[in-house]
Formats: sequence, structure tokens, C-alpha cells
Amino acid sequence: MDPLSGVLSLLKPQNTICGGFDVGRDWSIQFPQHDGIKCYAIVSGRCWLSVEGVPEAVHLKAGDCFLLPLGRPFRLASDLALEPVDFRVIHGSRPTGGVSTWNGGGDVSGVGGYFSLTGNHAGILLRVLPPIVHIHRESDRAALRWSFDRMMQELREPRPGSFLVLQHLAHMMLVQALRAHLAEGLRGGVGWLFALADEQIGPAIDAMHGAPDHPWTLRELAEHVGMSRSGFARKFKETVGATPIDYLSRWRMLLAGDRLRNSEDSVSAISRSLGYESESAFSTAFRRVMGCSPRQYGRDRDPADASR
Repeated sequence: MDPLSGVLSLLKPQNTICGGFDVGRDWSIQFPQHDGIKCYAIVSGRCWLSVEGVPEAVHLKAGDCFLLPLGRPFRLASDLALEPVDFRVIHGSRPTGGVSTWNGGGDVSGVGGYFSLTGNHAGILLRVLPPIVHIHRESDRAALRWSFDRMMQELREPRPGSFLVLQHLAHMMLVQALRAHLAEGLRGGVGWLFALADEQIGPAIDAMHGAPDHPWTLRELAEHVGMSRSGFARKFKETVGATPIDYLSRWRMLLAGDRLRNSEDSVSAISRSLGYESESAFSTAFRRVMGCSPRQYGRDRDPADASR
């Protein structure tokens, strides 16, 4: 499994709300703080996006998509100088589905989804993302266009199975938006997501995620990507923020934690599947990374998020 798929699988994004909006004339809508990730696409028209703590507003046009991964309050508006209306006035109490109309509609429309992250380590994704991920390059917009056009159709004309179709379309939008964010190069940041865009470090991370049970060594990983051992170690640390072996150990423990919570596998079986020759060596590594023993972690239903 590739690294992005692997991380999203661990985080188990659950699309709990999806819907559309259609607004007209002058308008301004305020949205509160949220957990998880919000993903929106502008289907028609133009508007402004302002996120709390971000100095500059973003001008959005038809075809643009944006992610809001840090949960900050935000506003969508035709004019940010207008007094905003609380989003609940427009959306009402509906939990999901449908298109909410304001001021007669007809000028700006959009669709979106809200994802709660039910895995225990949301920080491994969210902390490496900016407050706004704005997808506006034409090639990326084209990849997303089918998904949000189809979402708007399902919302306007619900049919049997529409709820499930919307769930899958929203997940596609999320993954496509993260792909597009990766494709932009992500220069200047530190973390696994930035590293995936690197032509040398990305393949090394992919190799570790693809075979976490393999006894990877620094030399082997460097040879895998055609670098010297010292050069690879230095660049990996600068790009990811951890040494290759520390990163591998951490990824193994996140996989182990997920299985301890969501499977009936024994600690010994999990340790063997991740390349540990003894349960005691695995337990020592698990405690160092996760802050408790494997058995304690499996019993605890609300652990501290080891990724933060």
C-alpha cells in the first residue's frame, strides 16, 4: 500500500456530512470551528474564502477545490465586508444531503464534505498540512471536476443509494485534493507528506510502507534510491524530520496500534508480522514510541495521541 493510502487507512476518515449550497446576490456565511477535515469545491460562480488566522483571503472561482484541515472558523462570501450569516441559518438542521439555497440562489454554487478522523493519530496528517489547501491548477481541477459535478447531481436529484454514492464521491475528492497538493511540490516544509514529493526520499518512504516487516538498514535504503548512505541520511532527516530508522519504527508502531485496537491478533503475531524476532523487542519499541505497553494500548479506548 502506498504511503498516502496507508496513512489515510490508519486515520479512517469517515464522511459524516456532505451537501451543497446555491447562493445569490450579496452574501456572507460564517462557519464555526470544526474537528477533522472539510473539503469543498466551487461548482459555479466566484467568491472569497477567509480563514481565521490566515492574513490573506483566497479568491475562489468555478472549478477550484479547497481543504480546511486545521479546524479553524472560516467565512465564504461575495464580499468579506458584509455582515456574515451563521451557516445554520442556511443549512438548517439537516445532517447530510440536499442543496441549501440562500437569497434565491443562481450566482455561486458548491459542494462539500466533512470528514471526521476516527483513527487515533490524526496529527500525522493534519500537522503537516497548511490552514488552507487551495487546488486551482487547471490540470488538478480537471481531475476533480467529475467528482463534484456528480456530487451536485446526486444532491439535486437524490435516488436510491444516493447517500452511499455521496460518501464515496466525497472520499474521492479528499484523495484527489491531497494528490494535487502533493503534485505542487510542497517545497520548504518538513514532514512525511513533503517527503513524498521528493524524487529520492519519496521512493524510500514508499519502500518502507510497502514492506514494513523487512529488516531495512540505512545502507539498503540509500542503495534503493541511488544515494550514498551519509547523503541519504542527511537528506531524509532534513526532509522528514526524523532519521530513516526512527521513521520506520514509528510507522511500524502505528500499524501495530491499529491492529491492537481493531483486530483479534495477539501481540506476538503482530510483532512477527512487523519483522520483530521477539515479543519483548517489539514491546520495548512500542513503549518507546507510543508511551505504553502493547497490552495497555489495546485496553485503553482513548489513548493520548502519540503523533502530537
